[in-house]
Parts: sequence; structure tokens; C-alpha cells
Amino acid sequence: MKKLPLVLAGSGLALLALLALATALLWPRDDAGPPPSPAAAALPLQQRIARGAYLAKAGDCMACHTTRGGAAYAGGRALQTPFGSVVSPNITPDRDSGIGAWSANDFWNALHNGKSKDGRLLYPAFPYTNYTKVTRDDADALFSYFQSLTPVKQNNPAHSLRFPYNQQIMLAAWRALYFKPAVYRPQTGQSLSWNRGAYLVEGLGHCSACHSARNSLGASADTLSGGLIPVLGWYAPSLTSDAEAGLGDWPPEHIAALLKTGVSPRATVFGPMAEVVRASLQHLDDADIGAMAVYLKSLPATPEPSDYERDKSPRAQAFLAAGAKLYETHCVDCHGATGAGLPPAYPPLAGNRALTTEEAVNPIRIVLNGGFAPGTAGNPRPYGMPPFGHVLDDGEVAAVVSYLRSAWGNNAPPVSGQDVNRYRTIPLD
Repeated sequence: MKKLPLVLAGSGLALLALLALATALLWPRDDAGPPPSPAAAALPLQQRIARGAYLAKAGDCMACHTTRGGAAYAGGRALQTPFGSVVSPNITPDRDSGIGAWSANDFWNALHNGKSKDGRLLYPAFPYTNYTKVTRDDADALFSYFQSLTPVKQNNPAHSLRFPYNQQIMLAAWRALYFKPAVYRPQTGQSLSWNRGAYLVEGLGHCSACHSARNSLGASADTLSGGLIPVLGWYAPSLTSDAEAGLGDWPPEHIAALLKTGVSPRATVFGPMAEVVRASLQHLDDADIGAMAVYLKSLPATPEPSDYERDKSPRAQAFLAAGAKLYETHCVDCHGATGAGLPPAYPPLAGNRALTTEEAVNPIRIVLNGGFAPGTAGNPRPYGMPPFGHVLDDGEVAAVVSYLRSAWGNNAPPVSGQDVNRYRTIPLD
């Protein structure tokens, strides 16, 4: 009997040793990256701060680091994930609760290596998997800008993640599988504009954070091939598929208009993308917006013609006929009998790929809650679509959305009342 505690103690020590070895093997090493350029180091402080303010807009940093009605960049916003909530930190220069005690190297390490000043691994709700591509010069400009802000003393609550996702060793294992620091390298053979667009889209703009699918562990393939955003209840369409966003056949000026103003002859942005345009993209200069358009248009297209064979049963036809009648009652005055609309005020519905994506969540939510383009300098008085959730029941919303997905050459499967009900109680943003 006396040997049992010794055996247990030995097993515990072996387990600790194994854990220590695993930690040592998995714990990520810092990548120093390139040093600041002499030109950036010689830049006057006020110019560096102004550059950082512009880059903070490009990265839409305020969206996560500011709570509604709270002080700018003071953090505290709980970002919901499938694994629990991650609370954004205070990045004002308060020395106790913010990043006032950080150095430029500490800030660079957070963006490039995904590590906090104290060495903790950061959760990828902070998109360092994209920000790792940001140059050292831009990181230093961002840091100068955040250090110039008025300090706000605000201690934020801790993350609330389920076990084992709250364990740093598990995060180290995740990073070993899915993350490697790498500054963006310009591609030879591509224009300066293309490379600038790629840098913004892949890096600071972190577009793949929404527009790419994620696996069961939350890792993104960074393919811009579209993805459902479960915690927001919206679908970010594929930027490569001809069956979804289909940017390959858009003129670059139409892409640029959509990014800069939220409206274009082809489409209007709604939902989370409207907020991105309002708070971030409209503030970028025309050269950067144009560069993003050039890059997005060049993405390899993946033709995906619909192979849906429409149900011609009497019941299915009656369902679509009911949707057509509802369209005539509620929608035809703005979108027209042929679905041509009157862009940019009233987007076209005929050939509108936002209606025919495999995930029909966006048209369902817009019919339920209305659609509101962002107010921007280029579109200061945007038209909005009123909500119909209080007028139409689940079956009626399903009928009109199904009709929209089948009329004027659109060819996508119908949706059900159960599909509608799933999103009825989810807030618009």
C-alpha cells in the first residue's frame, strides 16, 4: 500500500515532464521580420501619426476595439466565437490598462507574431493571421498613432472560452497547424497597383476573415471563397466564384464604387459589409481603392453554373406563384416587374448573385429586417429597403425569397419557413 503514492507521484511527474516537453516543442518562436526602413525611421512624428491614423481606418481597428457608446479604442467589446467570447483589449496609451507601457517592438510582435507584451499567445479573433503580412513600417506608424491618443483607463473583463480552448498549450498546437509569420512579399510580374491591392486585401484589410470558410477549429483557408459568419448570421460571398460575387466580369470602376461608396450599378452592400464601407473603406484614397479593385478582379474565377433542376410539381409551382403575388404587392414599385431595379437606389434583382448563393441567409435577413446601404461621402443620402418581418410570416417570406431566387433567369433552390424562422430573431448587426 505504501508504494501506491510513490507510483502516483511518479506518474504525475512523468505527465508533467511530457507536458513540459510538448510545450517546449509547440511553443512558437518569434520571427523578427525586417527592420524599419531608414525612410520610415526618418519620418517626422506627426507624419508618422497621420499615416498610422489612415492605416487604422484601413484595418477598421475601431470596429473591434470600441464598444458601442464607449471611448474610442478602449476595448471591451465581447467578440462571440463558436468557442466562447474573446474581449478586445484597450489599445489606448494608458500605462496600466492599455498599451502605454508597450514599445514599438511589442506592438510589432502582436501584429506579426500574435503575441502580447507579456508573451501570452493571442487568440486569432484578433486577425494576426492576416496582420502578420503588414510591413514593419506600417506597424510602427500604427503604433505611433495609438500612442498619440488620449489615454483611457479601462480594465477589460477576461475572455470567456470553454475548455480546452482557454488553454495556451492548445493555442500553441493550433498555431503549429495553421499559422506561420510572413510579411507580404510583392509578386514579380504583377503591377505596383496589383501588389498594393493584394497587400491591403490579404493583410490589413483582413478580407478573408469573413470571406473564407473556417474549419471546425476556426482556421480559415484564406481563399476568399466565401463563408458563413455564424455569430453574425450573415454569409460573406465568395469573391472568386462566378456564381456568387463574380467580380471577374465587373469593370474595375464598379468594384471601386462598391468599396468606396457602398453602391454600384451592379450591387449594393448591406449588413456587416455596409459597416465596413462606412467605417473603413470610404476613408481610403482613390489609389488604394483602385488597387484593391484591380487585385479583386484578378482573382482566379471558379465557374459554378447552377445544376439545380426546378421542381415542377403543382405544389412547388403554387408556392412560387404565391411569392410572385407577394412581390407584386410589396416589391414591384421599386424593383420593377422585370427585376431590373433602378440602380443604385434600387438594386437589380435579375441576375443578382446575392440572391442565388447556396446560403440564402442574406436575402432572408434583408426581407425580414430591411436593407440599409451605408451613408458615405459618395452616397450621403442612401436609399433603404423597409423591413417586412412584421408584415409577412415565415411562410410568406420564404415564398417571396424563393420567387426571387427563381425569377428572371435566377436559378437557385427555394427556402422554407423553417429557414426563415432561424434568422427572424437574430439582430440585423
